[in-house]
Amino acid sequence: MQVEEELVRFSPGEDTLLAIGVFDGVHLGHKYLISQLIDKSRAEGLHGSVVTFHPHPREVLFPTTEVLYLTTITERASLLSREGVETVITLSFTPELAEMTARQFVNLLKKHLRMRGLVVGPDFALGKSREGNVDTLRALGQELDFSMTVIPEIKTNSDVISSTTIRSALAGGNMKQVNKLLGRRYSLQGKVTTGAGRGAGLGFPTANLSVDPKKALPPEGVYVTWTYLDGRRYQSMTNIGRRLTFGENQLTIEVLIMDYQDNLYGHELRVDIVERLRDEKRFNTVDELKKQIAADVEQGRAILSAQVRE
Repeated sequence: MQVEEELVRFSPGEDTLLAIGVFDGVHLGHKYLISQLIDKSRAEGLHGSVVTFHPHPREVLFPTTEVLYLTTITERASLLSREGVETVITLSFTPELAEMTARQFVNLLKKHLRMRGLVVGPDFALGKSREGNVDTLRALGQELDFSMTVIPEIKTNSDVISSTTIRSALAGGNMKQVNKLLGRRYSLQGKVTTGAGRGAGLGFPTANLSVDPKKALPPEGVYVTWTYLDGRRYQSMTNIGRRLTFGENQLTIEVLIMDYQDNLYGHELRVDIVERLRDEKRFNTVDELKKQIAADVEQGRAILSAQVRE
């Protein structure tokens, strides 16, 4: 059984308090739940851990549904660890796992992770057909000797903070709302690959960023960004688009890092999106494009410089 094999590899060797879920985005709602997990685990002398799943259950239960992620599995694990989680346990969500009853899954957690308690949200459920809701798990907890702690949802402007809400804001290019709900700036991470080299010819050399194809992107356009490279932060502008002026159709992510001249090919970058500046445009001439890029850079510098002063 694959799930059992994976749990054996993660066995922490001590009693655990667990939170379970996809945790895509590790947003403010997730962070609040995790903070309660960590506080309770420390108070009770337990190992505070998170069980997460990949791929997203929707990809397995509804194979025709495309799921784009706010965080890659690597980003997710890193963000959870940053919140104080001692062990992040990633389980492969498979049809076999989807068919497990709540009792079967809980028994595996008890056996291999020495689970002594669960910390969950009010609408949490696990097991086949989501049978293991909060009430069912409470009853199982009394029978199998583990605690259940239900953490209320947190809201902003009467809206529940959720990955779905954030994806909707991202699809609309509302980066201020995305960043507010995440509690941090939305990031794109990847390696710099060879591009067409047109940016250098225009006097604005750019880095062509290759990101995970399952990563959710904001709409095509120009964005004000911070870029992190080798432990340093640089002001930058990022174009997500198809180079309309040159008649191309392939989607690219091009990062113009201000005040940086060295070759970036092969480097890993993290690009934090601050806000959307404008739509991508098709320009009649290269000179028009160059003037617009210069104006974008000037506006971007002003926005980022104002943030530094705040």
